Amino acid sequence: MGRHKFPKTMYIKLAIGRYLSSSAVNIEVPKGHFSVYVGENNMRRFIVPLAYLKHPSFQRLLNLAEEEFGYDHPMGGLTFPCTEETFIKLVQNIRLFNQTRNILHFIKPKSPFSSHNLHIPTQCTINQPHKHLSLSHHNWRKKSRIFPATCCNGNKHDHHIADYSTTIENNVNDKNVALNETEAEKEAWRLLKEAVVTYCGNPVGTVAANDSGDKSPLNYDQVFIRDFVPSGLAFLLKGEGEIVRNFLLHTLQLQSWEKTVDCYSPGQGLMPASFKIRTVPLDDTKVEEVLDPDFGESAIGRVAPVDSGLWWIILLRAYTKITGDYALQERVDVQTGIKLILNLCLSDGFDMFPSLLVTDGSCMIDRRMGIHGHPLEIQSLFYSALRCAREMLAVDEGSKNLVKTVNNRLSALSFHIREYYWLDMKKINEIYRYKTEEYSTEAINKFNIYPEQIPYWLMEWIPEEGGYMIGNLQPAHMDFRFFTLGNIWSIVSSLSTPKQNKSILNLLEAKWDDLVGDMPLKIIYPALEQEEWRIITGSDPKNTPWSYHNGGSWPTLLWQFTLACIKMGRIELARKAVDIAENRLYADHWPEYYDTRSGKFIGKQSRLYQTWTIAGLLTSKMLLANPEKASLLFWEEDYDLLEICVCALNKTGKKLCARGAAKSQILV
Repeated sequence: MGRHKFPKTMYIKLAIGRYLSSSAVNIEVPKGHFSVYVGENNMRRFIVPLAYLKHPSFQRLLNLAEEEFGYDHPMGGLTFPCTEETFIKLVQNIRLFNQTRNILHFIKPKSPFSSHNLHIPTQCTINQPHKHLSLSHHNWRKKSRIFPATCCNGNKHDHHIADYSTTIENNVNDKNVALNETEAEKEAWRLLKEAVVTYCGNPVGTVAANDSGDKSPLNYDQVFIRDFVPSGLAFLLKGEGEIVRNFLLHTLQLQSWEKTVDCYSPGQGLMPASFKIRTVPLDDTKVEEVLDPDFGESAIGRVAPVDSGLWWIILLRAYTKITGDYALQERVDVQTGIKLILNLCLSDGFDMFPSLLVTDGSCMIDRRMGIHGHPLEIQSLFYSALRCAREMLAVDEGSKNLVKTVNNRLSALSFHIREYYWLDMKKINEIYRYKTEEYSTEAINKFNIYPEQIPYWLMEWIPEEGGYMIGNLQPAHMDFRFFTLGNIWSIVSSLSTPKQNKSILNLLEAKWDDLVGDMPLKIIYPALEQEEWRIITGSDPKNTPWSYHNGGSWPTLLWQFTLACIKMGRIELARKAVDIAENRLYADHWPEYYDTRSGKFIGKQSRLYQTWTIAGLLTSKMLLANPEKASLLFWEEDYDLLEICVCALNKTGKKLCARGAAKSQILV
């Protein structure tokens, strides 16, 4: 037996070696792994550890593969004659076997983890059709299941091929996590699944809020792109990727829809803010489901959702990283969608800065709050989306110029934000002593900021060991408010430097009572009050001081805070915030936001059973339970970005490049 298996394994490794050395391979295979193609009509690609070749169940399947295809076939890697479900259950069984063997010194021959419980015969039984597989497992009450074993004309460029190695691992780990779920988590999962929206029988998203007692839901019964992100991550971390895949593809279709406001059409790459499933009658007996998107033409204030396309790209990368389904990002329509979003964001204009110019209310803060210009939240998401796109874009003759543009913009944007948005005690003192009206390329006060703009509260508030990114920067204007999402996402995306990341978390810890209080986390600090509130918000009754977006507390920010804390090795801060939120959210029926300076009261207009509140807690809990998964969702420092400079000044020698003059001040 051993002599037979050894050369067979060697033949397999030779075939794998030829496949990996082929220039036609576009999808990277990790070291110590190999590709397996499985399926009936549309082949799916799995990445499997080489160690699995030694397992008896895998050997039996290899025998079938050899009889069906041999080892030199046009697919490369290995093609197995079975269904995806069969293969996934096989790998689950092997993984459970290996994990248990590492803990126990022995396994009973017929235990649930034994490979003997998974039987794959090499010959058809009486009731087994030709080219089908019979699979027996203890969980199926000793009954055999029959699966088609025919592999059709897939190829490695087929956009339906997928790599689900990480999904398989998630499914196994999920069993252990479920055993330790709290009552709040159990209810949260129930509510999240009840919020799922289906289109033509398939899950495509989650509604913004699912309060059965709400008689006037407005647009909270729609699927919002930004709201779905924590829901999508919760499903992905649980090993349920179908809903996220469907969401990404259906919203991609909506991108190309006609969108007009008063006879004017915005850019082609604009993603909708939300969509709704409507039922349209075809005749007296039949109806049809249709997607009804909102690009801002129905939104309060008629503001285009700039962040929707950025979140879509970020979620696409998260889906790819967690599931391993790299084939999705390689699809022609997905590549086109990424390029349309990038073209919209990178289009030339009158702006002198690399940051993205937007109007008020174009992101999570979707009402007038004085963030028009270059708000930090948009810049952080923009930077993340550019880094995602750089990873996912297929580089060819048609895209190489776009990739070059992305690299240049990333470099310029990271320098701009790190140099001009950063604020700590040292920087405040520098601004305090600024000279104004400087006309020179060597000016220190480049944006002509008047020292009198520094608010009194800031001088007393900022800690010695902390710092943060300001909310906005324009000529003669700095928004000194602390915007939580923008600062947290600067950490997650590495838009800020490692030292700046540490300082941001130091500030959050030092000002815990102000920024977390009784419910994490403040969306903005401090709130606009009195005359400032009347002028900037237009006396908005929903954004009164310490309410809604004007200093309200938003539990959905919890998952992003958790991600940032895990990245920076401050997991205890995330656990502390989750402990504060969990039981209270459960008791309060999952509100959208909280009011008052400390977040003590449920928001006066807050919707209950808010889906991204529910999903935010679940995602935080799963990240804390499996911190290693967080590395799939954040970015490390890219030390090459600051070396990229397209400025011609440093080549002519006639003028001094601003980057060269200031680089010594940046802590990379």
